[in-house]
Amino acid sequence: MTFHHLPSFIVHAADQWTGTQSENVATFASLESLFKNIVSAVTAIVGVALFIMILVSGFSFLFSAGDPKKLEQARGTFTNAIIGLVVIVCAYLILLIIKVFTGVDVTHFHISIPNNP
Repeated sequence: MTFHHLPSFIVHAADQWTGTQSENVATFASLESLFKNIVSAVTAIVGVALFIMILVSGFSFLFSAGDPKKLEQARGTFTNAIIGLVVIVCAYLILLIIKVFTGVDVTHFHISIPNNP
């Protein structure tokens, strides 16, 4: 009984795959880009949340129909949104003040890795 009619299969288990040893490996530069992406995403989410809070408080004012309890709730939502905006702006201004006085750009995240000899 011969097996000449069976298809032949190529086994890649013993092959040396070139190019996979050093490509797509996590490095400190990957952490840098990850941190930048996280900061950008959080900033965008905070901006959208702030806009939604102001929008919700505006609709609450419109549809309160003179009810003092609903008006107070809408005023509280708007006040909290404005406080959040002030905190975000102050945090950014503090980072810029640190940059002006020390010369260190803390608004730009960069990991410097010394070269090995």
